[in-house]
Amino acid sequence: METLLIALMLPALAIPVVYGIGKKSAKTAALILTLIVLVSLSLLLTLVPTVLSEGQYIESYYWIPTLGSAFTLFVDGISLSLAIATLILVSATTVYSINYMEEKSSLPEYFALMSLLTIGLIGVFITSNLLLFYFCWELMLVPTYFIIGGWGYKDSFKTAFKFFIFTHAGAIFVLLGIGAIYMLTGTLDIFEAQAILATTVDQSILPWVLISFVAGFAVKMAIVPLHMWLPDAHGESPAPMSALLSGVIIGAGGYAVLRIALGTVYTAMVPAGNEFLLVLSFFGVLSAFYGSFLALAETDIKRIIAYSSISHMGYVLFALSLFPSSEGITGAVLHLVNHTASKGLLFLTAGAVMHQTGLRNINDMGGLASKMPLTAIATAIAAFSIGGIPPFACFISEFHIFVGAVTAAGADSSYYLPTILMLIATVFSLAYVLRYFWKVFLGSPKAKTDVEPVTTDETGEQKTKNNDPSMFMLIAMLALAAFVVILGIYPGVFIDLIHAVTSII
Repeated sequence: METLLIALMLPALAIPVVYGIGKKSAKTAALILTLIVLVSLSLLLTLVPTVLSEGQYIESYYWIPTLGSAFTLFVDGISLSLAIATLILVSATTVYSINYMEEKSSLPEYFALMSLLTIGLIGVFITSNLLLFYFCWELMLVPTYFIIGGWGYKDSFKTAFKFFIFTHAGAIFVLLGIGAIYMLTGTLDIFEAQAILATTVDQSILPWVLISFVAGFAVKMAIVPLHMWLPDAHGESPAPMSALLSGVIIGAGGYAVLRIALGTVYTAMVPAGNEFLLVLSFFGVLSAFYGSFLALAETDIKRIIAYSSISHMGYVLFALSLFPSSEGITGAVLHLVNHTASKGLLFLTAGAVMHQTGLRNINDMGGLASKMPLTAIATAIAAFSIGGIPPFACFISEFHIFVGAVTAAGADSSYYLPTILMLIATVFSLAYVLRYFWKVFLGSPKAKTDVEPVTTDETGEQKTKNNDPSMFMLIAMLALAAFVVILGIYPGVFIDLIHAVTSII
């Protein structure tokens, strides 16, 4: 059965439908897109038993014979977990957009671009063909550029251009790595390439291929010092796009480091050595501290969350540096899943606060919990998860990361210092989320939040209420909040999926 092909093509077939219906009713277009995404999600969920029992699921189609390249769609427990989390977030952001974007113009184009973006978002996770991977990798870039530019806040196209330049520059390094692999192996399939690289290729070339891939993927992850595009892009994007940027797009970089850079190239290096992994661990620590410190100092509600994303990609890179530790990989992948849900939710709740109050500066807020109680609850769940507080989602993934780190330090004393530093970084993560929640929802209400109407800085629209947002925004936020709680209390399905993987662990 062509399960993966149908799941991938449904958003593509939806583009003209969503655009055409959106001309008459943007709400109907959004609901149709949500339904289509949920159908794709349902198709992926049907593969869970197969992946748990057999380790993977593959579909292969005739494609480009001159390159010896098949159109290969593939999932194992790692890629399936991330694809499922991605589609859950896409459906939530689409529903959220019904109310959040209702006063904007050109909504048929917006929802058509969201549908196009969905293809790229899930495509990077469900293929083992490097050419198809690169196509989806770049496909994420184009609709994101237009959504940021067309529906962002001030200087939106300047911000979108900065995002485009940085991420496309990173993609060039990815393309160089793909070209090198094809030149060395004659195949574009990552599993075939790994076997050939390990047996018949000059080993002196592989470190350069590895560096090329990691550099390209690190740009997308916004690892320090390649992070400069992220605060502006997240801060100026509309809230649904910020959620997808932080929840999925930068996380795709972490997946690619694991699947391609480490799983395909690094495992083929004989002897591999651990110096490269130690370098990754220190870049992870640097990103974790940098993001946390900037989040503690920032006052813009969305840029705080953006810097938090840099910090948490540092967690992921640190976990990946524990490769091939089973606990490290489990922690990295589970953290990508948990970060997708938690950070996506946090951006949606921040968008709700901005939408209802017209404010961005947290120093102008305070006491909103009494006026926006449901938003406050959803924010607390997301923020406490990001802060690593049990029983919320990110706690369990951080636990796996540190179990893997302590195990690695026991086997190699050079891991002691990065492990200790990363443990210290968690304290600062908790500090900035507590500061964020206190400033926005607790404390004494500031004068500006009591004035009706409030005028937004970005659009000049008049807001007459400070209560919880409209129904569709609430539905999206509360559904994601429930998902974050479930991930924290019962992560077993995703852990079982990750442990079913045999090609990396």
